[in-house]
Amino acid sequence: MSFRDRFTTAWRRTDMLFGLVARDAMQSRPIALRHPFIFYVGHLPAFAWNHICRGVLQRPSFDPRFDDMFDRGIDPDVDDPSRCHAHPEVPERWPALDDVIAYRDRVRGAIVDSLDEIATHAATNLMARHNRVLSMAIEHELMHQETLLYIVQQLASAQKIRPPGVVYTTGAGPRPRSVVVDGGKATLGASFGDLEFGWDNEFPWTRVEVPAFVIDSTPVTNEQFRYFVDSGAYDQPAFWSEADWAWKTRMGLSAPLGWTRQDGAWLYRTLFDVIPQSDAGAWPVYVSLAEAQAYARWSGARLPTEAEFHRAAYGDPSGDERAFPWGDDPPTSRHGNFDFTRWSPDPVGSHPDGASAWGVHELVGNGWEWTETLFEPFPGFNTYIPGYPGYSADFFDGKHYVLKGASWATASDLIRPSFRNWYQARYPYVFAKFRCVRPAI
Repeated sequence: MSFRDRFTTAWRRTDMLFGLVARDAMQSRPIALRHPFIFYVGHLPAFAWNHICRGVLQRPSFDPRFDDMFDRGIDPDVDDPSRCHAHPEVPERWPALDDVIAYRDRVRGAIVDSLDEIATHAATNLMARHNRVLSMAIEHELMHQETLLYIVQQLASAQKIRPPGVVYTTGAGPRPRSVVVDGGKATLGASFGDLEFGWDNEFPWTRVEVPAFVIDSTPVTNEQFRYFVDSGAYDQPAFWSEADWAWKTRMGLSAPLGWTRQDGAWLYRTLFDVIPQSDAGAWPVYVSLAEAQAYARWSGARLPTEAEFHRAAYGDPSGDERAFPWGDDPPTSRHGNFDFTRWSPDPVGSHPDGASAWGVHELVGNGWEWTETLFEPFPGFNTYIPGYPGYSADFFDGKHYVLKGASWATASDLIRPSFRNWYQARYPYVFAKFRCVRPAI
């Protein structure tokens, strides 16, 4: 697909997703740790302009105020929101939606007109080589489409515009079992020359030896997690770290975000509806890392490391490594629930063709997977993206953890072994699931 078509396709999906938000809700801020929706309307074009037209092509700005205002979002410390990485000053009042849309459309036109010019700068600009800056802008857009959706999930129903054709897949998945993964190598990251584009935290590659371990064949489901809640263990501090328990208390949580009780029965909030939790019982539970680790302690287990995830996903009993858990074929809908094929999770294990060589299911799709690995640089890390040295480095702070895989709202362009997502342990809004590991006997 040409870059023109890739941009057009990405923008079409972005506009469709913003169309889920009522116009009078664009200034709403459903998650206090994120900007209101209007910021993202401006952020996506501002990022593209600042890196493509202003960055590589050195063009003068037609709206410097918007270029700066919408340049970068926020990710405050969950425990102390007054602490945050560097970002533009937040305006007392955000601009009018029509003005931001006009800016967006002008930027989009400028980008389309500039596509052929990028390659002429390849000899002198690293981001122009292989059109890296274009791929970066597209991936940035795709990542924020998912951000937008998990914010929309927290928006009041009256402020959403429900699309037609929303259906939910129910029913039971395969019975969970324990899978032994033999010890062996795991290759994390990638060589810079092997990818036409990758984010700075993906480089360089590093190889580690992983001891044998036992991993759940499928992620923990809502039904399994409900036993943890209904038993009273969710409300026992013994299963939580001190900081996690303080957060849970501060949030007033007695169950995962989006679970509510009515007439003695649990209800579950999807992106657009509230449904009986029994209908979502076989779906993976979406929780924070803090909640996932509490469950794991209760069950006598722990979460996998990033290296163990790689070994289970891409390793092979023969000693080789795969491009994807299922082999070398590109990701398709038969391999997992990703790329916006539906508006919700599926029952776990619904895509057996996506299983790894060890027989571990849905390591890609249906929800990002928490690991217990802190988000840190690989040896030899380099902040190579001009104008964005803090993309990853600002979050090597001892509070963000690595997530792997993909969710139903993750574009297939982002599915590659080296791609790393990251969030704070006590951030409960992400489409993120987990599974447990135990020692090999």
